[in-house]
Amino acid sequence: MPEDVHTKQEQLPTGGHPEGEGQSGLLAGFPPTGLLLLAIVSIQLGAALATNLFPILGADGTVAIRIIISALLLGLAARGRVRRFASLFVRDWRLLLGYGLCIAAMNLFFYKAISLIPLGAAVAIEFVGPLGIAALASHRPAHFACVGLAALGIFLLTPLAGVDLDPLGILCALVAGAGWAGFVFLSRGVAMRVSGNDGLAIGMSIAAISMLPFAVAVIPDLISNPWLLLAGFGVALLSTTLPFTFEFAALKRLSNRAYGVIVSVEPAVAALIGALLLGERIGVQGMIAIACVVVAAIGITVTDGREPAQ
Repeated sequence: MPEDVHTKQEQLPTGGHPEGEGQSGLLAGFPPTGLLLLAIVSIQLGAALATNLFPILGADGTVAIRIIISALLLGLAARGRVRRFASLFVRDWRLLLGYGLCIAAMNLFFYKAISLIPLGAAVAIEFVGPLGIAALASHRPAHFACVGLAALGIFLLTPLAGVDLDPLGILCALVAGAGWAGFVFLSRGVAMRVSGNDGLAIGMSIAAISMLPFAVAVIPDLISNPWLLLAGFGVALLSTTLPFTFEFAALKRLSNRAYGVIVSVEPAVAALIGALLLGERIGVQGMIAIACVVVAAIGITVTDGREPAQ
């Protein structure tokens, strides 16, 4: 996600790309599956880049800078609608406040997790949140079986299964997953009450405000080394702007089911990027655990009885 705020939202990630229709037209000639894979890779590259800022800014300072910059980018895309945002927030403040705090929580705890455990493991554990939401929403036995498979994968990543992963990192990833589940749950209400990308812009703004105390704490570091701010912009670009652009263009030409299957490979992509760029190794058992989560996510998608959206 997390995201970083990954645009994973009820098969319709946070309403698509904030910059609008024009940019998606530039990508119309690219295969939608390729665009979605690019979005996934971009998000994980952003997470990998963020880990390089942890020694200086800390996980909380890094995520604060990234969310604030992302909110500013979304604000620029939505310029001229500030009054509308204010009226929408007054009307649906409980829903939008919860939505924004879920964005903040899933990002903060995900960054905390990847500061303590490998990227692939953190993403796999975080996936339990939306998988649980999917199973509870459908009541299909096959879906509960998939959640059980995912739970087995998570167990294989814990010290109880003999894996040397920081328990606090595992807990943070689980909390990030809970935040992601809350995000998915509230996204449908936001989509019904707020049109277009306005809900995402408001939610990200709320998340940014909640992150201000962490941002204030790292201001001296940013002043002494302005390159850190540039790196934070890079993280925001890779984790938010580019994925939204790619996904918005892809979703117009992908069914919900195809989208769900492709996104399900994200834990494996995260593990690969963690190995290539961060030198992380999770071993055979870790790879089996991630495979369990990937298969579970694909299983929930392909056994969904709803008609694929065109």
